[in-house]
Amino acid sequence: MHEVHTRPVKRVSAGWMTLLALAQMGIIMATTVGSQILLPSHVARIDPAHKEASLAVVFAVGAVCTIIANPLFGAMSDRTRSRFGRRRPWIVGGALVCAASLAFLAWQESLAGLVVGWAVAQLAFTAALAAAIATVPDQVPIRQRGKVSALAGVGQLAGPLLGGVVATVLLTGVKAAFLAMAVLVLLLVLPFGLFTREPAEEPAEGPAEGPAEGPAEVSAAAAGAIAETAVATAGTAAVTTGPAVGTAVPFDLSAFLRGLWVSPRRHPDFAWAWVSRLMITLTLAMAIGYLQYYLRDAVHYEGLFPGSAVEQGVVVLVAVFTLSSVVPTLLAGWLSDRYGSRRPAVCAGGLTMAASALVLTFLTSWPAAIAASALLGAGYGMFTAVDQAMVTQLLPADADRAKDLGIVSLANSASNTLGPVIAAPLVTSAGGYPLMYGVAAGFATLGACLIWRIRGVR
Repeated sequence: MHEVHTRPVKRVSAGWMTLLALAQMGIIMATTVGSQILLPSHVARIDPAHKEASLAVVFAVGAVCTIIANPLFGAMSDRTRSRFGRRRPWIVGGALVCAASLAFLAWQESLAGLVVGWAVAQLAFTAALAAAIATVPDQVPIRQRGKVSALAGVGQLAGPLLGGVVATVLLTGVKAAFLAMAVLVLLLVLPFGLFTREPAEEPAEGPAEGPAEGPAEVSAAAAGAIAETAVATAGTAAVTTGPAVGTAVPFDLSAFLRGLWVSPRRHPDFAWAWVSRLMITLTLAMAIGYLQYYLRDAVHYEGLFPGSAVEQGVVVLVAVFTLSSVVPTLLAGWLSDRYGSRRPAVCAGGLTMAASALVLTFLTSWPAAIAASALLGAGYGMFTAVDQAMVTQLLPADADRAKDLGIVSLANSASNTLGPVIAAPLVTSAGGYPLMYGVAAGFATLGACLIWRIRGVR
């Protein structure tokens, strides 16, 4: 496909940004609370003798589903034409299926039931999130993307805290918690899908933006970009905005499979962004995947605090993680927009996450867990606020935005798959949790260093 690029120039409103942040908050809340609190508790009750291996199976199957779903649902939303737009049907449909799958999980009493329910939930999470993220390059100007990504990042980071409090403090029992997550998903995700609108056409902005944004400058830049796009379109027959609303675009499986390969030679920045994200998110997956078991078996949380459940300890650490992330997330997003520089914040976030893992490599205690959670929150906040904005500037072609973002999200899916697979043998080896966290620190450090191989974004 010819690579034609247009960029939106109309700034999105604070209300639009808030609804997007709430939608991402709801999705991440459900998947994180499910993976950190509800599924580990459920698996430990069903299969206490082999809980680590059984939990890895549940996570791995779910992650494989997201590996398939990320580019698939992205490509399908790229090709969707309806009176409701390309993205909104997938956001609404994903939220509804997600809520139904969480309700299904509430009544499962077997490992097979958990595997099936979580697999469907992951498919639904992925459909809604892939479409929601694609609205950013669709509708947000480049110089606003750091702020939008930062606000969405705060929503993603606050979601697990809200869900954790509901699941462990306000409610008792896994069944009630799963049902509460289902209701919260509907309340948080549906408003963005139902009450926002997608533009019929995508205006273009200039190839480079100066520090000022006066009306004359914006108009001149937009006019120049429109002229360039018109020439490119006339010379290539590529259509950036797609067919008219209501015209269905057939899904071509062979073209989809070919499109899954984005040549690292032609798009090296895209490839380096993918690999660096994989390394950094591997650290997160390893750090939080076995957090509940770490507190129970290594820190002996319930012995330190008689009468308290280990799930409450997880919520405390999630609260520390969330609160420590807010200021770094917003500051990193604002600074990256202000100075037009993305790489330093992404690198700093990865290195801070590495420092978090190193704390638990050398110290095994409740205070060390709190300190590590604070560092992890600050680091991941900086990373998530700016990395997503950076990636939207490296997409190969406008016509495949959601598909290409889905390919980027495969890094997250792959880390969720590989994280438990890598962590389980390390945890059960002689090295135990210190070895596992040391390996996680190495992954984050490598990912932070690879950011500097990207040349297309400062």
